[in-house]
Amino acid sequence: MTDMEISENIKWIGASDNDLKLFESQYILEHGMSYNSYLIKDEKNVILDTIDEKVTDIWQKNLEKELEGKKPDYLIISHMEPDHAYNIGKIAKKYPEMKLVGNQMTFNIFSNFFSDIDLSKRKVIVTEGDILDIGKHKLQFFMAPMVHWPEVMVTYEQTEKILFSADGFGKFGSLEHDEEWDCEARRYYFGIVGKYGEQVQALLKKAATLDIKMICPLHGPILKENLEYYINKYDIWSKYEPEEEGIFIAVASIYGNTLEAAKEMAKILEEKGAKKVVVSDLSREDWAEAIEDAFKYSKLIVASSSYNMGIFPPMEHFLRHLNARNYQKRTVGIIENGSWAPSAGRGMKAILEGMKDIKIVEPMVTIKSRMNEENRINMEKLADEMLKNNA
Repeated sequence: MTDMEISENIKWIGASDNDLKLFESQYILEHGMSYNSYLIKDEKNVILDTIDEKVTDIWQKNLEKELEGKKPDYLIISHMEPDHAYNIGKIAKKYPEMKLVGNQMTFNIFSNFFSDIDLSKRKVIVTEGDILDIGKHKLQFFMAPMVHWPEVMVTYEQTEKILFSADGFGKFGSLEHDEEWDCEARRYYFGIVGKYGEQVQALLKKAATLDIKMICPLHGPILKENLEYYINKYDIWSKYEPEEEGIFIAVASIYGNTLEAAKEMAKILEEKGAKKVVVSDLSREDWAEAIEDAFKYSKLIVASSSYNMGIFPPMEHFLRHLNARNYQKRTVGIIENGSWAPSAGRGMKAILEGMKDIKIVEPMVTIKSRMNEENRINMEKLADEMLKNNA
């Protein structure tokens, strides 16, 4: 397990679900998912968030072990999404004197899930910058609306200088699986939070005013060293800027001819000096990983078969997801294929033109069934334009 030790008085009490295959019923997981919850032990004992339903038993055992027979005084609710809030009802009933801490929007959503809990004498409503004094530790609250629900807030512990960042800085994967942070954190960010770059930027500006020594997210490992690296990644991602100079070719092919053309396009680009070219078969590879790569690289080529007088569905699915996540600031080339009436090109172009600051370069390459020499000449021209124009 990745090191989840925090400090003498702040304990991780979370769990991993190593059997989970889909997060939010849509994101493919190869190595499960972690759910983090924390306990601060002081004059007052404070729980920071609960945990997903499937790992309830582990969480309850961890909590009871760390409480050492004492009772929690407060539960801080950073986020009402069920993967973090499922056990609020159980813990609130078990400890009827425990106060529930959240903002006004927290409690507006609260009743949707827990209408049977009487909050009249239990809720503590906090606003921007408020401080909860629990002894040696001082907890300060900062609102983070739409990162990625409207009630989200983060908690800064002033004494040990720890930012409890809610879904921010999270990643896919269980804690038992030790891997590089970037890839699964990027896929998580653009899948879960990517639409809300402006709101993430607002939160980063608040974080910049704090002396942060450790970041404790609700998913993934605790970040203890080189925090500037992770914060810089979030700054790049939330500004929709590419991380790396390269060309990502996303292809949706029915019988393989469009895929063959995409691979030839990659070869042409490499021969002309492209630093990095990555090809993804949208029909067979993880769509969320394709979204991740589209944001990672500076340029994009979309290659699709025509289908029902439109776009082959895997490509339309990909482009709609890009649009929903505010894809922008990129140079894009288009390749279409169709045996008698190619239609994918105009459909892809229409979706792309609805995105912000997208430069579509010419020529659009039109293939009829199988790539021929004329197509290759046009692909050479497209490659020249892709390498000439910067995002």
